[in-house]
Amino acid sequence: MALTTITPRVKGKVSLCMESKAPPCAMVVFGASGDLTRRKLLTGFFELAKRGLLDERMYILGCGRTHYSDDEFRAVAKESITKKTDMPDGDLDKFLQRLHYVSGDYKDPKFYEDIKKALSGADAQHFQPGPYIFYLALPPELFPVVLEHIGCSGLKAPDQRPLSRIVVEKPFGHDYNSAVELNKLIRSHVGESQIYRIDHYLAKETVQNILIFRFANSIFEPVWNRNYIDHVQITIAESIGVEHRAGYYDTAGALRDIFQNHMLQVLSLIGMEPPASFEADRIRDEKVKLFRSIRPIETAKVVRGQYIEGIVKDKTVPGYRQEPGVRPDSNIETYAAAKLYIDNWRWKGVPFYLRTGKRLSRQVSEIAITFKQVPHLLFESSGIGKLDPTVLVIEIQPNEGISLSFQAKSPGAKTCISQLSMAFTYKDVFKADLPDAYERVLLDCMSGDQTLFTRTEDVEIAWQLLEPVLEKWASDGDKGLEFYPAGSDNFAIADVLMQTDDRLWRPI
Repeated sequence: MALTTITPRVKGKVSLCMESKAPPCAMVVFGASGDLTRRKLLTGFFELAKRGLLDERMYILGCGRTHYSDDEFRAVAKESITKKTDMPDGDLDKFLQRLHYVSGDYKDPKFYEDIKKALSGADAQHFQPGPYIFYLALPPELFPVVLEHIGCSGLKAPDQRPLSRIVVEKPFGHDYNSAVELNKLIRSHVGESQIYRIDHYLAKETVQNILIFRFANSIFEPVWNRNYIDHVQITIAESIGVEHRAGYYDTAGALRDIFQNHMLQVLSLIGMEPPASFEADRIRDEKVKLFRSIRPIETAKVVRGQYIEGIVKDKTVPGYRQEPGVRPDSNIETYAAAKLYIDNWRWKGVPFYLRTGKRLSRQVSEIAITFKQVPHLLFESSGIGKLDPTVLVIEIQPNEGISLSFQAKSPGAKTCISQLSMAFTYKDVFKADLPDAYERVLLDCMSGDQTLFTRTEDVEIAWQLLEPVLEKWASDGDKGLEFYPAGSDNFAIADVLMQTDDRLWRPI
């Protein structure tokens, strides 16, 4: 990403920006009548257009089974966008003219011939010379048939155009073998440089900031290692249940839904070595090296739970097995916690504690780096007991920001020590709501920047790490599955995981 002339000011300092307008392209969205397109994609594209980051020649061709005319699809888009954002009618009307639609059956070759004709007409209308980007906003079981037809119909390699790209949403497989098969399938049609596997978590502002925080500030690098860091905690807690995702979640669970992608990707950014340059492949090389350094997970060091009826925000909510669409005897975990080690020079011996759960007391996603205690406490003779450690917290959501806690003297004649905190939130500093993560990944896939997209090795190594745990849980059934009331702040079996190391989880 090249530096641009955009120079916003933050408290008197000029900020360097590496954001530029995407080149022209045609975004072909399969599943355009679905929930993801309405909730995230259409709004994301519109926000990019408002910020001047879409080329005037870029257009979107929606493809779906629901029959819409162009005008009907535009009406659906208008309704979705106006629910989330306010804008002058002129801006929205101009954006809606970028939208086109084709309906058909994903298994019918004629559907893809109709898509080719629609692309040809839209190319001429918008003078669009760029690549076709095929966004599969579809259930994974439809990937093979759609990819096969894209390849056979000639859509993926139009004459005199840049190479097409394929964008796929998680989950990237259900286990290691299915992930390998999915990767083989996609790579039989396009090369790795054309594949954009979306994990929107990597596009959250505070997750992106990890690289800047670590590698643009010299003060942190000398202490970012086993000599100074005692342990790391990564938490992704939700107060919601499975909502409308029961059909998917009851075959996936927390380990597949969150650990295999979001949590391990965040871990890689915290633990990776400095890349040689800020280029996609150099950054992704270091992430793969980090994944290969993770010690095989001891199944006894991974615990699981499932929520039962409880109270969340003063409201009684049902247990997981009582949720609509969930099997009444389901043993799928809604909570998982694990202890991992990275066996390399930087992190040898430093435990990484990971936990995620649904129907907990509140929503919070954070990374907490706990530093070691000072080697000799000077104040013990004064009756001052054990001090709290220095902790650096990167909060991903809901209050995106960074805080550093440390010890300082309290005002007064006596020597009293208090823990203080230096903190900032993005909203307070930048005086604006943060953009949705989908805006970032949409811009990057149009720009051809793969930094925030996972690579084949990432996906397959992550599944390899978790495969022994998944196999054991499958054979154990209900054995080892603990239950916790909805609205809980903690989970006893997960507490033991840390208490045996004389440590404690941070409060949720």
